Amino acid sequence: MATEYDLVIIGGGTGGYVAAIRASQLGLKTALVEKGKLGGTCLHAGCIPSKVLLRSAEVYRIAKQSEEFGVITSDVALDFSKVQMRVDRVVNQLHRGVQHLMKQGKIDVYEGYGRILGPSIFSPMPGTISVEMSDGGENEMLLPKNVIIATGSRPRSLPGLELDGVYVMSSDHALQLQKVPKSILIVGGGVIGIEWASMLADFGAEVTVLEYADRVLPSEDADIAKEMGRLLQKKGIRIVTNAKVLPETLVKENGVTIQAEHQGKRVEFAAETMLVSVGRQANIEGIGLENTDIVLENGYIQTNEYYQTKESHIYAIGDVIGGLQLAHVASHEGILGVEHIAEQKPQPIDYSHVSRCVYSNPEAASVGYTEQEAKEQGYELKVGKFPFRAIGKALVHGDTDGFVKIIADERTNDILGVHMIGPHVTDMISEAALARVLDATPWEIGKTIHPHPSLSEAIGEAALAVDGKALHS
Repeated sequence: MATEYDLVIIGGGTGGYVAAIRASQLGLKTALVEKGKLGGTCLHAGCIPSKVLLRSAEVYRIAKQSEEFGVITSDVALDFSKVQMRVDRVVNQLHRGVQHLMKQGKIDVYEGYGRILGPSIFSPMPGTISVEMSDGGENEMLLPKNVIIATGSRPRSLPGLELDGVYVMSSDHALQLQKVPKSILIVGGGVIGIEWASMLADFGAEVTVLEYADRVLPSEDADIAKEMGRLLQKKGIRIVTNAKVLPETLVKENGVTIQAEHQGKRVEFAAETMLVSVGRQANIEGIGLENTDIVLENGYIQTNEYYQTKESHIYAIGDVIGGLQLAHVASHEGILGVEHIAEQKPQPIDYSHVSRCVYSNPEAASVGYTEQEAKEQGYELKVGKFPFRAIGKALVHGDTDGFVKIIADERTNDILGVHMIGPHVTDMISEAALARVLDATPWEIGKTIHPHPSLSEAIGEAALAVDGKALHS
């Protein structure tokens, strides 16, 4: 016998469980199906554990530099087993929090693997969910009026670079490291690759990044990417751009060696292990899409602006639909999808208002158009930049590298994009995101009184710099 619901969500990651909470708030009888642990990739194999590791790397780096602050320490050492114990503590605490939220919202959680069935005795439409229970019990049948697919993604590899978890790792494998490798090759200089490069270098590893494009962080503003490359090299990371890795040359014997085409020549690289960080692919296999009319394109589920698939009662959100594969994006897509189901008439998301963050050292953060994108859109631009070295709080922190860059429309004066690299910019970018939502101008940010001393003063000064009025340059 099938249990009826207003909404069944397949996948209990950040997008799925937040959607479930919003559905509960709107009075929908809701079930969530999760084959692993609530919180999904972000909580257990992505955002949270990697940031705990980055924080430990930061503390270790600062401890070794503490004499600059007049604090004398001796025998600073890294106990990586305790680092990993702290990862577990943080993740477990947050996991318990998500479990509590499900109980508080009276959301039924099914621990198992959910599959969408085609038309059947239960329903003339595709959408009945069969749950293969993790405890080996009899399959549960769920009969929802609406479905949200939130099955997320997994690390992608390159053909010929099969992941073995020892010599060739994904970020999932790297999170399970029991010791810091002496040396590592990182294939891919995007966000995840750069965060791991920064972290492992701060932990003491010898790091080489091989990036196919002409710069690291190729999707970010060129000025940010250039500064990131410079500062990572300053801390001892070897960065090789325009490098085409040749998987057929991989040798795994007492470490790894691999060749890459670089500047017209084959160059060999060697290390103890390798991390492949070349993007993520949607988890679309085995969930019953073949029983529906749902359309796939390049391995991702296609939806409209309200996240409806071609089957109008089946929605999809998060990494499984491609686009910006970010936890905060998945959450808001889930909220919007649920509000559309509940006929709340939500406004579609403007993805140019979404903040993007890199939690390396240095941090980088951005919202809106890059300078190149804005030019390609036909805008006439005016740009303001302001360096952290002229900000008192940055000197107090002992971290003066980087800058804030604001791009505005010459004609309307609207802010088109804000890009930052430097200390704590991932905590500062929301001011810029709010400015984008409100169609703010540099003048309005410049008129906002930023506290002194604070790192956020760099935003105000960069806004003034757009019109050549920066005070401390």
